[in-house]
Amino acid sequence: MGEIQSTKYAYCQFLHHFISSHPKIFHLTFPHFLSSRSPLLSFLSFKAMKTMQQGRRFLKKLKFNPTNTKIKGLVFHLNVPESPYVKDRKHKEPETDILDPEEHPSLSDFEEKCPPGGENSVIFYTTSLRGIRKTFEDCTNVRFLLNSFKITIQERDVSMDMGYREELWEILGGRVIPPKVFVKGRYIGGADEIIGLHERGELKKLLEEVPSNGGVVNNVCNSCANLRFLICTSCNGSRKVYEEKDDDDHHHKEDNEFCIKKCNDCNENGLVKCPFCC
Repeated sequence: MGEIQSTKYAYCQFLHHFISSHPKIFHLTFPHFLSSRSPLLSFLSFKAMKTMQQGRRFLKKLKFNPTNTKIKGLVFHLNVPESPYVKDRKHKEPETDILDPEEHPSLSDFEEKCPPGGENSVIFYTTSLRGIRKTFEDCTNVRFLLNSFKITIQERDVSMDMGYREELWEILGGRVIPPKVFVKGRYIGGADEIIGLHERGELKKLLEEVPSNGGVVNNVCNSCANLRFLICTSCNGSRKVYEEKDDDDHHHKEDNEFCIKKCNDCNENGLVKCPFCC
């Protein structure tokens, strides 16, 4: 009974504190609730005491449930089979991005196709025409990469000389478009292949045995400004020369002593190769 009285007293103290905090609500709703002798207060106190007793019994039952739940959960996790994927990841060795020197490709791994004069150098077929933007940009990017290695490069512009274009088509057996790169008689590929090799760090290995240009980057020829061609001095780029007629064609007329012939010194564009850089 002492426990019940203490519980009832504690509950009454709680109600008194709550009612004093909200007086307007209880005055308007239950005007007789504030009286200590109110039957309503006694009824609520009895219900509260009964509810608290039920709560104690419920808490006593819960004292064993957490332990049982923890044990069951522990047993459950121990019985779950380990995923093979997780097991493989635990035993998997960390991958490294450092390539073994033996894994780098060598020139012998590429197809042997040697342009004229390309046995010991780099032959770069390119174009200076800007009609097709992607082709021109690919040629510019490949030229920049090759020049960054400070090696000797023979650049052959297919738009400046039709002979280079026919030469490239004959080597690769089709109407291919530049850029195309050959290293010491081996066909390396176009822009995609060259850029891919450079990104993987393999292009430098392929160009190790190529002769150096003396460490000069962007060296400009004083004669042709790296265009590799000069205007023909025989015809001044007109592709026409004046020659005297032979005796068989001479009609003893001063006006017909000369004839116009095609210049044999230049190409179809009236250009000759630069003697200093080609």
